[in-house]
Amino acid sequence: MSAREEILNRLRNTHVAEQQAMPDIAGWFGAHRRSEDVVQRTARLRAALEAVHTEIHDVTHDNWSSVLLQVAIGKGLRHILIGATTPHGEQLQACQTKALQLIPYEQPIDTWQDLLFDGVDASLTLARGAVAETGSLILWPTPSEPRLMSLVPSIHFVLLDADTIHEDFYAAMTAESWSEGMPTNALLICGPSKTADIQQTLAYGAHGPKELVVLIRHADGRQA
Repeated sequence: MSAREEILNRLRNTHVAEQQAMPDIAGWFGAHRRSEDVVQRTARLRAALEAVHTEIHDVTHDNWSSVLLQVAIGKGLRHILIGATTPHGEQLQACQTKALQLIPYEQPIDTWQDLLFDGVDASLTLARGAVAETGSLILWPTPSEPRLMSLVPSIHFVLLDADTIHEDFYAAMTAESWSEGMPTNALLICGPSKTADIQQTLAYGAHGPKELVVLIRHADGRQA
């Protein structure tokens, strides 16, 4: 018998263990889920984000753009990077002022990376949703709002609709049908970029934005 045949025989005679039953994940989360409304979920998310130095503003569909511009001007910003051909980007452009330049992300990175890395103060992206339990914002980068927009500028503005805040990560995945398709990069952001040395001294902005500003947009104007 050749060595090849011996190997094949051993493989054929190897006992294959029966596949173990998958745990009842849906049942577990169903039994442990909180019964919260959007106001309670928003309050939990706010507490978690503010605990890590995130700046939060309650806004409406009518005033969010003017609030963002006021905050940006108050911080002395000169530029805000916005997604190309996005509804929220176009709404912001409609009320921009001469004091602040809005730069659409509409060129290949190789043609303007010097400006992006050294000349852009802030960016605005839309959150797909959020997780109240962990204080996480969910971002799905697209060609219009690529991942670099949330990583490079020093200040990151995020527009979040209150009715997309989920109780936990499992609720977010199931409610939004993540299994049917995901982007190359799905981001969970839990505050501004930070790191610590051996003495546990926090430093912000080491690996990304040093400030995170979240605009929570309430559908009916009601604030959490």
